[in-house]
Amino acid sequence: MCHVFLNDSRFFQFLFQIDQAIAAEVQATGCSCGGVLHSARYPRKPRGMGRVVDQTYETRLSFCCAKEGCRRRCTPSSVRFLGRKVYLGFIVVLVTAMEHGLNRARRQALIDELDIAAQSLSRWRRWWREFFPTTRCWHGEAGYFVPPIKVSELPGAWLGRLQGEQLHHRLCHLLWLLAPVTSCSCTRYLTVVLDPQNM
Repeated sequence: MCHVFLNDSRFFQFLFQIDQAIAAEVQATGCSCGGVLHSARYPRKPRGMGRVVDQTYETRLSFCCAKEGCRRRCTPSSVRFLGRKVYLGFIVVLVTAMEHGLNRARRQALIDELDIAAQSLSRWRRWWREFFPTTRCWHGEAGYFVPPIKVSELPGAWLGRLQGEQLHHRLCHLLWLLAPVTSCSCTRYLTVVLDPQNM
């Protein structure tokens, strides 16, 4: 594996802990109808990291309103899963970021190691250039950077501008910033504090 932290279970445990904190915040707030939210996790089969991730990555944290007549599902934002994509969020970020400035040989080694199809790479590039720039998430973040980050250079230029001593610190930070776009059913502002330095 080209990046040592990808073989470190602490990285994946840290991401799961962030998801748990986000989910706890959502559950404590309750449903918009006033009902109580009960756990209603659903299965996921993330590709690419089967040897390293544990059973906590086999489900997505989610809730269902207990109030009869509502039963609305509320799936909290996530730093592990990038919406419905079958690869984990960090893979989508890292591989597409490596197109701009990061070592091409390392990128190809990661693609080969994770057995990523060319069609998946094409879809990810299109997502970054066509869908993501239209989101409130990017509109809120883009203004923080001078000079502005070019959409054609996402996510690599964004990853490069974030604070963090090491790549995995910046990657955790970016995944946290991306979390609001990972759920359509529950898009509350995140107050969970992220400190990847303590990972």
